[in-house]
Amino acid sequence: MNIELSNDEAIVLFEFLSRTSNNATNLDFVDHAEQRVLWNLEAELERQLSEPLSADYQELLEVARSKLSDK
Repeated sequence: MNIELSNDEAIVLFEFLSRTSNNATNLDFVDHAEQRVLWNLEAELERQLSEPLSADYQELLEVARSKLSDK
């Protein structure tokens, strides 16, 4: 299965997954497999994105969030 995301969507999703994987106790997983899927998705985004390694990542993230926000 392939899922297509815009670059902005990928950055925002990566940030969300990174944040929640570090604090997974707040998520209500029914099975460990659900957590594993999120970890795998985060890892794939990490392989595909160069932005998280950029010095201006926070700015890039804010721009992506702004573009995707319903205002």
